[in-house]
Amino acid sequence: MAKENEFVAHVRDVLAPFGDGPESLRVRSMFGGFGIFLGDTMFVLIADDVLYFKVDDQTQADFEDAGAQPFTFMRGGKARQMSYYTAPDGAVEDPETLHPWAERAIGAAKRNRKR
Repeated sequence: MAKENEFVAHVRDVLAPFGDGPESLRVRSMFGGFGIFLGDTMFVLIADDVLYFKVDDQTQADFEDAGAQPFTFMRGGKARQMSYYTAPDGAVEDPETLHPWAERAIGAAKRNRKR
């Protein structure tokens, strides 16, 4: 199991206020990267020290308009895309900028769980 590195710890710390309510924030190692969960809902994927937020039909355009890029991986010789997009440039360093994007991701993740 991969150990939390400095980048993952930073993201966890910046997002910690979201876990102050009835649901706790936790980090889980998965697939060579990390998932960050609010309760049992994953809303962040970290791969190769890149932060990706969960998107859905309601939020994807916001991320694209901000220049965010989708998480892609190779499977069977083909590039696959998941419903996670990078945080906009510079957002990881600034909690005030990052938190609204995290809120969008939490909403997308919760809507996706209800399907």
